[in-house]
Amino acid sequence: MKTDLFWRFRAVQIALILSGLAIIVQIIHIQNSPEAQAILDEGERYTGSWQTIYPARGEIYDRNGRLLAGNRTVYEAGVDLTSVKNVSEIATAAQLYLGLDYATVYNQITNPESPDVVYVVLDKYAAPEDVLVFQEFQKTISGNSAKNLSAVYFQPHMVRSYPERTLGSNVIGLITIDGGKRSFGVEEKYDSLLSGTAERRWIPSNPHDAREMPAIPSSTALILTIDREVQSAIENILDNSIQVYGARSGVIIVADPQTGEILGMASTPRIDPNQYWNYNDMVLGGIPYNRGVSQAYEPGSVLKILTMAAALDKGVVHPGTIYPDLTGEIIVGGFAIRNWDNAAWGNQDMTGCLQHSLNVCLAWVAAVQLGQDDFYAYMQQFGLGHLTGVDLAGEDPGRLKLPDDDDWYEVDLGTNAYGQGVSVTPLQMIVAASAIANNGQMPRPHVLKATVQNGRQDELPIEIIGTPISANTAQTLTQMLATSLENESSLALVPGYRLAGKTGTASIPTDDGYTLARTNVSFIGWGPVDDPQFIVYIWLEQPTASIWGSETAAPVFKQVVERLIVLMGIPPDQIRLSLSGQ
Repeated sequence: MKTDLFWRFRAVQIALILSGLAIIVQIIHIQNSPEAQAILDEGERYTGSWQTIYPARGEIYDRNGRLLAGNRTVYEAGVDLTSVKNVSEIATAAQLYLGLDYATVYNQITNPESPDVVYVVLDKYAAPEDVLVFQEFQKTISGNSAKNLSAVYFQPHMVRSYPERTLGSNVIGLITIDGGKRSFGVEEKYDSLLSGTAERRWIPSNPHDAREMPAIPSSTALILTIDREVQSAIENILDNSIQVYGARSGVIIVADPQTGEILGMASTPRIDPNQYWNYNDMVLGGIPYNRGVSQAYEPGSVLKILTMAAALDKGVVHPGTIYPDLTGEIIVGGFAIRNWDNAAWGNQDMTGCLQHSLNVCLAWVAAVQLGQDDFYAYMQQFGLGHLTGVDLAGEDPGRLKLPDDDDWYEVDLGTNAYGQGVSVTPLQMIVAASAIANNGQMPRPHVLKATVQNGRQDELPIEIIGTPISANTAQTLTQMLATSLENESSLALVPGYRLAGKTGTASIPTDDGYTLARTNVSFIGWGPVDDPQFIVYIWLEQPTASIWGSETAAPVFKQVVERLIVLMGIPPDQIRLSLSGQ
């Protein structure tokens, strides 16, 4: 028989079991309750944090791998106000080793923006070498000074860097050091690619969990069509030409007429994008960052090649067509149009009209032979009055007045034929003339050659944006332009190489109309004639040494070609053609 003691022990045992089960149930309940989750979440705050990870901005290279824009490490120098013992000591060290102003630092520490501030930034962009010197100094001192200077902290971060300084800056553009406002050029046009995609990641605070640190997402690097050596050469030639000819500004563009690749684009003025704060000074008065794409102007006689191309392609003239220039004057829309020298040149074939740059002949070609419908249809097919679609920010479409416009007059048909009363950018003329140099086809101009991301390089395809004339027309006109240069013994000629081209001298309109007191001088040319590998555009604004394109822009073209044939390794015609068996 079981005793009372047994039953007492059994009762206690059952009570303990039930109590244990109740505790377990309560533990499970607590662990899965909203309050428990809140406690866990609060604890997570001390094991790490969610942060937005930004990839380093993508680098920009020239076509041969030379770095044009990259990133460099700088440091934010700040002070923990709760640890400061001697303000003067910190201000003195910041002045000696970081190059900061003593009074400014002293005031930042003693007069923070609000009483709640516990940390102030002394310098957001301290150079690594200055930080290293400061930290070495910290190691050499002891006692209270060491504790005091330990209140100074340095946090590394990346900023944009342009190792070539002003070289190609009009093409590359710039980005402010704070990552804010961007200017023209590649930096703005391809900002989303260069910036990459930011991602939210959990960052552990425990250093033992460093292996769990997430990989930073990669941005895209860009390889440009720009050739660093070509860019350097044309910038030097442009700067020297502006000085020699007393011009206000200028542009030189070099492109491949078969692909649309821009090999070099020089424009004035230029700035060092590392000193981005000078940007506002440069653009005072509405000066475009890159005149090559952002400033349209009346080009003058270089546009005659488009008028002649249209007439040849339409079949209303041929190279041997004679124009009897008996008076040096033609009436269009009730207004007299005259030659640049007010002289009559007698009977001239179409090559002679181009060689002597006769306004009356080209006005006759447009107004009498083509007519307004065909003339303006061809000009639009050449891209005048439209954006080229180049991958650079800030492009200007220029202006081509049409017969339906309120401000168009019949005389415009005559003046537009020789480049007055119509505005184009230098790049638009390069694109239009590429159709003549490239058998009638116009490739889209571009500065991006390839993108590189995650070790993969993707090349951009060539894009033909129009075929305004036939291949036969293009080849015929190229020969006419080459012959005209040779017949006039042009200053643009380069011995050993047959080139095609045309000068342009355009009066700059004033309140009193057009005068030759101020001119824009230009030259468009390409070569070698049998296989064009480059097309070059020259524009000098208001030269004072001579107002004529034949005496200013033409010799500049020669200088550019002399450098190109060396940099591009193009042998003289005789050697090149003999090697090809022609």
